[in-house]
Amino acid sequence: MYQETLKRGGVAVVTGSANGIGRVAAKRFAQAGLHVVLADLSGDALNSALQEVRSAASPGIEVIAIPTDVSDANSVNVLADTVFAVGEVAVLMNNAGIARPCTSWTQTDNWCELINVNLFGVLNCIQAFLPHMIEANRPAVVINTGSKQGFTNPPGNAGYNTSKAAVKAMSEMLAHELREADAPISVHLFVPGFTYTNMIASFMPEKPAAAWSSEQTVDYFLERMAEGDFYVLCPDNEVTPERDRRRLQWSAQDVIQNRPPLSRWHPEFKEAFGKFEKPTE
Repeated sequence: MYQETLKRGGVAVVTGSANGIGRVAAKRFAQAGLHVVLADLSGDALNSALQEVRSAASPGIEVIAIPTDVSDANSVNVLADTVFAVGEVAVLMNNAGIARPCTSWTQTDNWCELINVNLFGVLNCIQAFLPHMIEANRPAVVINTGSKQGFTNPPGNAGYNTSKAAVKAMSEMLAHELREADAPISVHLFVPGFTYTNMIASFMPEKPAAAWSSEQTVDYFLERMAEGDFYVLCPDNEVTPERDRRRLQWSAQDVIQNRPPLSRWHPEFKEAFGKFEKPTE
């Protein structure tokens, strides 16, 4: 579907595009021949991204920036109205996201902010853009940026994990609903591995050896999306696709075998998980 979308041209809308993965993705779409709309909070980072993506764009490609707060439905509706005045949407990439510390019983404000941006930010964009995209009846793709934490739920940030697990469920339902509606729109769940973004750099000034760059992660995703993959779990310099699959399998077996939740981190299962994750080591 992505290759067919590129042939038709159109507009790529990328939220959270001022930095990191969103910024690189916007550049790749502009290089591929799509007009690009950068959507993020206003500020120097968005202005800088606009100049960078414009410089990288193919000849004749228009790149604009529209300050947008994805957690505000009205702001997203203004974004959509502006975009559809430019042209038909070929790519909707719901990438905006934040991380905030919180446990299950503390920091309610952080919980609300996480859910409003990471979950409702995606929902607001889907509800603002999809009706028009379906009506246009042209090949298009929707990309939702998830997280491996939304699959395996590692301890440490209950709010973030919950928001990304919800994005996974929403993406699966959206793909099914669009298929049932016979709409020529594919959905892809983009799940980066350990990627050195501005968010990571805020507490790790130097890039860890295990991390991929945003360029590596985006290029891997685009390759898999072009092959039609819905779930795109990106590797990094430490976690291979096989290791990801075994972690996912272990998590699913917590339910099937009725083990304690998150048994991967349970002391009684530490040795068993280690052998399962790395059977040949």
